[in-house]
Amino acid sequence: MDKLRLNTLISQINTELRPQLKLESVDPHNPVAVHYCPSPWEKIGAGNYAAVFSHPDYPEVVIKLYAPGRPGFEEEREVYQRLGKHPAYSQCFYAEDNCLILKRLQGVTLYDSINRGLKIPKQVIQDIDAALDYARGQGLLPHDVHGRNVMMYQGRGYVVDVSDFLKLESCSAWENLKTAYYWLYRPILAPLNLRIPYLLLDGVRSSYRMSRSLLDLKRDRQT
Repeated sequence: MDKLRLNTLISQINTELRPQLKLESVDPHNPVAVHYCPSPWEKIGAGNYAAVFSHPDYPEVVIKLYAPGRPGFEEEREVYQRLGKHPAYSQCFYAEDNCLILKRLQGVTLYDSINRGLKIPKQVIQDIDAALDYARGQGLLPHDVHGRNVMMYQGRGYVVDVSDFLKLESCSAWENLKTAYYWLYRPILAPLNLRIPYLLLDGVRSSYRMSRSLLDLKRDRQT
């Protein structure tokens, strides 16, 4: 993104989006609430601490804004600085005042792919594996890499969310997803071309999160 275009976008964010945007994080364990987003800006996603927006004049980037009082901006900025430019990750063009301007990644998450019955090639998993290895080589520790945070486009894999890559504790989310891919998805689900409803996917996800919490609690009590 050239400097003039970037500066114009920053100005529009500060004069058009920020003054009118109503963004709130009610519960740190649930996605932030966007009560109002001025046109022609559009909300395209929301995490527990921040929301992501787009503008039709800048289709090549997204704008990530952290909700007031929520942490994580400084850490995410550092993660992108360490990652630099890599084909499986977004690229950060600007990071100031709880705002990140990032290269927009095209594709569909693996979570949505299973819901739609889309084939997930083995290359996608291998690409994400290689990307996570690259991050470790930059001194990062990939964390919370699950089906909603990775996606595929034209048969290649991408990592969407890197905000937790500075956390020190280990995380088995990606290894568990890979196990399910090789032992359940490839031999059983993929040949059947099944479309798994979100209700079932969300139930599996909730059960997994609960089991992880119980295991973490047990581990903490033993230490």
